[in-house]
Amino acid sequence: MADNGAGIPDNTAVRTALWRALHMLVDELPHVIDDTVGARLAQDDDGWRARGDMIPEISRGKRATIVGRARLAEDLVAQAATRSVDQYVILGAGLDTYAQRHPDMGEKITVFEIDQPETQAWKRNRLIELRYDIPKWLRLVPVDFEANDDWWDRLQAAGFDTSRAAVVSWLGVTMYLTEQATTATLRRVASLPPGSTLLLTFFRPLEDLEPEDIAIRRASREGARRDGTPFIGFYTPDQIIDLVRQAGFAAVEHVSAANLADCYFADRTDGLRPYSGEDALIATV
Repeated sequence: MADNGAGIPDNTAVRTALWRALHMLVDELPHVIDDTVGARLAQDDDGWRARGDMIPEISRGKRATIVGRARLAEDLVAQAATRSVDQYVILGAGLDTYAQRHPDMGEKITVFEIDQPETQAWKRNRLIELRYDIPKWLRLVPVDFEANDDWWDRLQAAGFDTSRAAVVSWLGVTMYLTEQATTATLRRVASLPPGSTLLLTFFRPLEDLEPEDIAIRRASREGARRDGTPFIGFYTPDQIIDLVRQAGFAAVEHVSAANLADCYFADRTDGLRPYSGEDALIATV
């Protein structure tokens, strides 16, 4: 996650946290994920509902993608814990609130959140201010990506054991990276022991999107450009699957927006469905 220089989480991280909370407020039951903690971290009051990107109808598809991919990650962690996988790494953690919402998992796993040093310091202070505990099983791992800090070394210094399996979540990041940078991270994760799982998301090319989603992509692309974090990484499913396999993973499952909809949004009466521009992959070692 990029940092804006003031130690405050960037707009993407804040928007993602607020969309998770908005889901709880405006979408019908059943809720895909229950998360209002991120909104408390991001905002001191309820004024965020007036933001232009919080208009329920405008944010519907992207909001569904955000809550769907978060639910998928947490389901993978729960499944892995039943196999005694006890390490969970969140790359580009932003305002992720898994540890705050699942305190019972502290008996089963250690959570490693990786992000920029200033952002991590801000988040730590904010958690303390809101009287959330920062338990020993939650490790906030500061990594200065702009200074070519080695996240793998920092992760191990925080207590991560590369000889044991892990779940690694890498959501909403690859679109900001070159193919070379994405491949380097894939190879690091693929070096973990068998039983390890990587969940990543990727942006499909514009021509792959449903017609109704093209305007959404163009608007978000322009917003990212203005924020100084342009989208540069786009992949067809076959292209990203090839990268993952070449990195050394034993198996890859493509989770399309339609698959995500079938899994978590079936039989809804409010029409909430994920946006077609972002898909996921589940890669296993």
